[in-house]
Amino acid sequence: MANMWKKYNSKNTYDEYLNSENKLRKQALIISHILERHGIKKLNEIEKNCASTINSRGINFRVYSSGKKLQEKQWPLDIIPRIILKKDWSKVARGLLQRVKALNLFIDDVYNDRKIFKDNIIPEELVFDSPYYLRECYGFSPKYKAWSNISGIDLIRNIDGEFLVLEDNLRVPSGVSYMLENRMVMRDVFPELFTKYKVSSVHQYPNKLYHCMLECVPRKTTNPHMCVLTPGRYNSAYFEHRFLAEQMGIALVEGKDLFVEKDLVYMKTVKGPLKVDCIYRRIDDNFLDPKVFYKHSILGVPGLFKCWRKGNVGIINAPGTGIADDKAIYSYVDQMIKYYLDEDPKIKQVQTFLCRKKIHREHVIDNISKLVVKPTNGSGGNGILIGPKSSKKERDDMVNKIKSKPNDYIAQPLEILSTTPTISDEGIQPRHLDLRPFILSGKTSWVTTGGLTRVALKKGSTIVNSSQGGGSKDTLIVDR
Repeated sequence: MANMWKKYNSKNTYDEYLNSENKLRKQALIISHILERHGIKKLNEIEKNCASTINSRGINFRVYSSGKKLQEKQWPLDIIPRIILKKDWSKVARGLLQRVKALNLFIDDVYNDRKIFKDNIIPEELVFDSPYYLRECYGFSPKYKAWSNISGIDLIRNIDGEFLVLEDNLRVPSGVSYMLENRMVMRDVFPELFTKYKVSSVHQYPNKLYHCMLECVPRKTTNPHMCVLTPGRYNSAYFEHRFLAEQMGIALVEGKDLFVEKDLVYMKTVKGPLKVDCIYRRIDDNFLDPKVFYKHSILGVPGLFKCWRKGNVGIINAPGTGIADDKAIYSYVDQMIKYYLDEDPKIKQVQTFLCRKKIHREHVIDNISKLVVKPTNGSGGNGILIGPKSSKKERDDMVNKIKSKPNDYIAQPLEILSTTPTISDEGIQPRHLDLRPFILSGKTSWVTTGGLTRVALKKGSTIVNSSQGGGSKDTLIVDR
């Protein structure tokens, strides 16, 4: 065992570089030799070059501080990549395609025949009480019944090394631009990795997304025009909106740049109005059309929803998709797969307790010190209680919230996230991580080879969100 791993302690987790006998896994042998040859001093230099490259490329994200002040931060990338064998990833990819197919069928069923409620598979109030259910979508199906054209499914690896689905992100999932930029930066600052490993490419994503948008143009046209609709430069994911528009070679627009005339959508240009056939929207449903939803919205386009319902413009992801982006609905996805596809799930998910159910609620309250409690409609790691790491006051406060609004909370056992070596002040140390692959759905479906790996940079932490101090890694899908 090389000196670099002598003080590396990952005994209580599934580590993706070292096995339970503290020996290097086969896929980690090559990179271990590279890391050992460089030594920690050289690796720190590469890390600085990485930060410099990220800064020069303008790769950033925005967060609001406690004082509601917007801060721009440099994207955090750790130079030691995550490595997953291609044969393992192929199994995961098949499970992701199956899952997203079932979720799209579920959304279409909710807004049309509602068979899943009639057959008592899912309680209908779980959907109809959701803030993301849009009654205005009833009786409509988008092209190919593809509601969530872009899905980000959060995965973890448990103590046995098994991939599990942790969350479904189907409204406006973000992070794919950072996956792509991570690869570009790593090729620049650590090119040796890509000569020693046969790494699957991720760079076809913008092309795949562009063709997914083309597939979702509702009416045939010889020269379709498409755009990315952003809330504006103050949005936390604005870097990504701009990046994807540039990569696809389509316009980045705000609501004020579009208008509706005779139920058709047009873009304002210096040469006059230009008809728009498909919109990749990065605006929440409520702000999309002030004529239908929040009437004071200045981010959306008046009349846009009617154009979509009439089949005059495609919108990805479709309005109303959020009904399946709910942590309570998540607990029923295995049943959906069986119901719509007559198949067993190819990828498992984490056991989930619904606080809306009395028997589950009592179990959660009695065992709150052992569980992770989440708001059903939360995101970004906000509002989560990690029982084993919480104070008595925090647990008591959460119990009161659950009792007050049980429908708003779910709980899950604390899964021990897998670890991967990460540069730290103490040298190379294990840090917990998750993974967000992206799935495109239109006429055809496609999964990224890997995804955005997010890593908790603090020792022992499982909070991987960049807005709360997490970092990222390049994810290499490699042949043995």
